[in-house]
Amino acid sequence: MNNYKKQAIAIAIILTIAGCKNSLKKTTTNDGASKKDTPTIPSDTKLAKPKFSRKLSLNNISFDINLTGKQLSIQPSGLANDNTKIVKQIEGIITNAEIGDLNRDGFPEVLVYITSDGSGSYGTVIGYSVNNGKSMSEIYMPNIADNPKANKGYMGHDEFAIVENSLCQRFPTYNPQDTNSNPTGKMRQIQYKLKEGENSRVFVIDKIIEY
Repeated sequence: MNNYKKQAIAIAIILTIAGCKNSLKKTTTNDGASKKDTPTIPSDTKLAKPKFSRKLSLNNISFDINLTGKQLSIQPSGLANDNTKIVKQIEGIITNAEIGDLNRDGFPEVLVYITSDGSGSYGTVIGYSVNNGKSMSEIYMPNIADNPKANKGYMGHDEFAIVENSLCQRFPTYNPQDTNSNPTGKMRQIQYKLKEGENSRVFVIDKIIEY
């Protein structure tokens, strides 16, 4: 074999080996797409998780409560006519949620307690009452600022709870010289009863206690 043929064979062998190496670097997946062409999810991608999530049930009616970002959603189930999800934008955080039969009609009320951002920690209540097992309506919560007896010395830091079929609101009271972080007054507890209003059910102050 002359030198020219030997050189040609050597070049062919080198090209064949190089082609094999390239084919080994690029393997295929089961669907025929190459691994290096398969898109990957970035490691820092995360699904938004609810800041608050709870399911409450009473008498075969339940509510899925979730707070994602500033969006509160309440999904009822078990109502005969209307199980439409309620969606609201809120400011602050949810401190708790409870269920109870506050007007003793055999159907539940669901209450969500919200505390505002900042040092005042002012509390509000979002509540819904079930109408004869068929649908639900929002409960009107009066503004404590509209009641001179209830709001005297009031500067937030509210706590809410259902106690024996009543909604109770408790907070420290402040004297004129007090700072927001140092109340020196008594504790005040307001007890609300759920009543029928002109357009919806409303919370009405039943008792004011100080201790």
